[in-house]
Amino acid sequence: MAGPAEILAAFRELSILKQITREELHGLLQDGIHAALAKKHGANVQAEVEIDEEKGAIRIVLLKTVVEEVTDPAREAPLEEARFMDPEFQIGDVMEIEVDFNEFGRTAVQAAKQRIVQRVREGERTRIRDEFAGRVGDLLSGEVQQIERGKLVIMLNKFREAEAIIPYREQNHREHYHQGEPVRAVLKRVEDTPKGPRLILSRSDALFVQALFKLEVPEIQQGIVEIKAAAREVGSRTKIAVTSRDDAVDPVGACVGLKGSRVQAVVNELGGERIDIVPWSPDPERFAKLALAPARVARVFSDALSRTIQAVVDEDQLSLAIGRNGQNVRLASELTGWKIDLYSSREWMEKGGEAPLFAPLPEEVEADVPLNEIEGLEIGTVAVLAEAGLFTLNDILNLDRDDLLRLPGIAPEEADRIMSIIDELTTEEDEGDAGSASE
Repeated sequence: MAGPAEILAAFRELSILKQITREELHGLLQDGIHAALAKKHGANVQAEVEIDEEKGAIRIVLLKTVVEEVTDPAREAPLEEARFMDPEFQIGDVMEIEVDFNEFGRTAVQAAKQRIVQRVREGERTRIRDEFAGRVGDLLSGEVQQIERGKLVIMLNKFREAEAIIPYREQNHREHYHQGEPVRAVLKRVEDTPKGPRLILSRSDALFVQALFKLEVPEIQQGIVEIKAAAREVGSRTKIAVTSRDDAVDPVGACVGLKGSRVQAVVNELGGERIDIVPWSPDPERFAKLALAPARVARVFSDALSRTIQAVVDEDQLSLAIGRNGQNVRLASELTGWKIDLYSSREWMEKGGEAPLFAPLPEEVEADVPLNEIEGLEIGTVAVLAEAGLFTLNDILNLDRDDLLRLPGIAPEEADRIMSIIDELTTEEDEGDAGSASE
């Protein structure tokens, strides 16, 4: 059997291979020796283990307390036995009994090796979890390691020990891969399994399109342009809605790129899938108009309670608005989060003419104003109000200052400004009504 020096050398190589520090290696070897001692002498055994790498030596000393009557042989020794070794021993003293490593070295080494493998496995699981837990939505690259019953097993380029798969339902079924081929996909989620964390990748999710745009558009990487929503029918068409935090930067233009270079790079990765890029708006009616591109929409009406949009288009725009097999309106609905009902101009006139089918009072429609059209309200404030389901002047007319302060993102100063704007607008309206009456 190999001696301590050879065993230490072998463990050093293992520690380098598995990226374990020298201190961790010593701790694991000591744990293995303690486990072997416990197996031979009892669970409560006490021992000191000293490892000297320079000399290639491992010193093991059993510690036993001297007692009159032994109740635990693993950690106690009778006085008679102790005095046989040294007549000076008294009750309560601790005997030090050196143990030859070769007596049980093979068992100790095996126990230590098991602990190293276990520690490495736990360390790898922790590293994978820490590395990827906050990276959902990131683009990852690797190569197809194998194909198992429809799913692709991926070996990542930068984290080869991580288990990563693209399930069948997360694939673009127009694409076909073979073992060894390079592949890029988006991290959709991290699953915990009995064998450790598993990375679920996707090439069919709208997240994949967003990740590709982030790769191609520096303004998205810098946080100037943001993709607010995305809807996709894999292999056919994707719609994304973008906004800019800088008024000087056109979010749609940034995503399209010079002569369409940026969007074309994404289209190429998607195998020719069509992509519509539209500006995002906190106003659901305006957003629905934009989302139905490339069709031109004449009028829209919204019902917040049912989250339904009625959109009216000219006859020559109806088929474009609907799209092949209803795809365009379906994606626009998914993009906005509202149900969209389409009507041609003729159908609209037949059903009720100029008034929306929701039948609010005409004066309410005329009097109401979208918040993004009110002078003095900042874009950020409009967005915060939109998150709370407030899109028009009528939505905020009956709110008081305390109501506004309860909304996340509204500071006291901003609440005062909103109240001032409401007072100013309602006063002007009252004066206008009075003037009309007097005339």
